Amino acid sequence: MPNTVLAPQLTSAKELAKILHADGYVVASAETVAEISKLSVSDLQGVTQFWEGLPRDPYLKDGGRYRFRRHASYEITGNHLNLVAHRAHWQSVDYNALHGGIERWFEPIQKDLLNNVAWQSLILGLAHVLTSLKPVTTWFVEAHQFRIDTTDGIGRPTPEGAHRDGVDFVAVFLLNRDGIKGGETRIFDAAGSAGLRFTLTQPWSVLLMNDERMIHESTPIQPLGNYGYRDTLVLTFRSNGFQDSPNRSQQ
Repeated sequence: MPNTVLAPQLTSAKELAKILHADGYVVASAETVAEISKLSVSDLQGVTQFWEGLPRDPYLKDGGRYRFRRHASYEITGNHLNLVAHRAHWQSVDYNALHGGIERWFEPIQKDLLNNVAWQSLILGLAHVLTSLKPVTTWFVEAHQFRIDTTDGIGRPTPEGAHRDGVDFVAVFLLNRDGIKGGETRIFDAAGSAGLRFTLTQPWSVLLMNDERMIHESTPIQPLGNYGYRDTLVLTFRSNGFQDSPNRSQQ
C-alpha cells in the first residue's frame, strides 16, 4: 500500500500575516521562507548540514533514545538579533504535562551556525513578519534544533501530545525526512473542536501558528527500512520575556 500523505495549502509571502491573523496558522513553501528571509532556497539548504551530530536529549521521561537537539535564545529589537547567555529551556506543566516544571539544559547551538548569515536572516525575516502582525519592542526567541530518529523502532516528535508552548507564535520548519513514514502534523483550534491534518514534506517549508489560538502535535515516525529520521527547526516568539523557572539556576 503506498505511503500517501496529505499536502497542506500554501500561502504566499504577501498573504502570510493576513492569513495568520485570520486563521491562527499558515503554511508556507521553502520559496516563501527564502523570500521573507531575503535569501535563496540554496542558502537555506546550506544550513541543513548543522543537524548532523546533534547530541541526544537526556530528559525524555518515556525512556526513549529517539530525540536529539540543541538550543539557543535570542532577543530581537528592530533589526538587531542579540544572542543571550545560554539558559535552560523551561515550560510550566500547564503547557507541557510530561516535561514541564523542570529546567532542561540542552547543549547550545554551535557557533558556526550562530554566526551563519542565512541562519540570522531567517530568524530576523520571520520576526519582521510577526512584528507586522503584533508590534512589540522586543521579541524573546528560542531556537530548537531537533532530530527524531527510529533508533527505538518508533520516534515521537511530540511525546507530550497535543499542546501549546506558552508563547505568542511558533514556527515549525521541516528540514528533512529520510526513510520514514508518519510525522503527520495535526493542529486544532484551542477554543473549539476544529482540526486539520497534513504532512510537511518539502525541505524548509514551515508551519507558523498563533500559539494562543492553536494546539499542535506531530504523529510518531516509523522507518520504511532499517532506519529513518526527521529533522526540524522550531522557533518560538514571545513578547513578554522568556519563560523561566521560579527557581531559575545558572550554569
